[in-house]
Amino acid sequence: MFVAEDVSAYALERERLLGEQVDVRSLPGITVVPPGMVTPSGRDCYRVFTPYHRAWTAAPWRALEERPPRLALADGVETGDLPATASAGGETAARAQLERWLTGGDARYADIRDDLAADATSKLSIPLHLGLISPLEVATRSTSRELVRQLAWRDFFAQLLAANTWSAARDLNPRTRDWSDDPNGLAAWKEGLTGYPVVDAGMRELAATGFMHNRARMIVASFLSKDLNVDWREGARHFARLLLDGDVASNMGNWQWAAGTGVDSRPGRIFNPTLQAQRYDRSGDYVRRWIPELRPAVHARSGCPLPVARVRGDVAVEEETC
Repeated sequence: MFVAEDVSAYALERERLLGEQVDVRSLPGITVVPPGMVTPSGRDCYRVFTPYHRAWTAAPWRALEERPPRLALADGVETGDLPATASAGGETAARAQLERWLTGGDARYADIRDDLAADATSKLSIPLHLGLISPLEVATRSTSRELVRQLAWRDFFAQLLAANTWSAARDLNPRTRDWSDDPNGLAAWKEGLTGYPVVDAGMRELAATGFMHNRARMIVASFLSKDLNVDWREGARHFARLLLDGDVASNMGNWQWAAGTGVDSRPGRIFNPTLQAQRYDRSGDYVRRWIPELRPAVHARSGCPLPVARVRGDVAVEEETC
């Protein structure tokens, strides 16, 4: 049996149990650069993205395999009819999505990827998570350096989890802080009822679609772990239940990054939700899309320049300039 390698403790145990029954051969497939292929001197994985990205970029990528003209079933395997809904998904739909992206959004991704209202992300994270398309093919064919960099982030978290499988449930870098027991705050966050429009819009997008814009993910994760001081694991579990692209390595890695217990070199970083909305949803269209009961011009103020980042002590904050 040939399987694509994976890095979570669950996946490794699953592969071990399969190996007790049949001959299992694990091959690269879920990343561009396999976990462990590039490592820093004297350590088993990178914990800082920038040097990892340099090594990742310089590493030789394996060649794309040609698609076989046909697949033959093993003797004794009976075929059956696919359900009617099968035509709505699978590799065929995923490849069509990739082709649309490469001829459309790829060229402008770097310029508008953070624009919440533009909805200009590729959403390729979903078929990538489900194994319907190859991250190597996406990285090889994309002309967007920024999109390829996002695939490097995906690989970065995969190599981090591969070397520290326990970090899916435990702090990679424990901080001296106590989490708040706030079931009401957690419930309001999950339901999109915090009273902060951009936070609530992100949570409602997740509940309605199984997806959330990446910028919104950072905002809502920071809000839960930094403003409400609720354990990041609560948020990660909620995301894992609802996200269609709920990859274990990326989900847990990004949540710890937001909470300041992972690989972020600035663990005190805080995303001000009001200023984030002014910067990345200037028109308020994203908020109005997911919270239609709010009046127009929820937060936009004409003539206000972008906020600037400042540091107070060891805490990075964003401040208004008008």
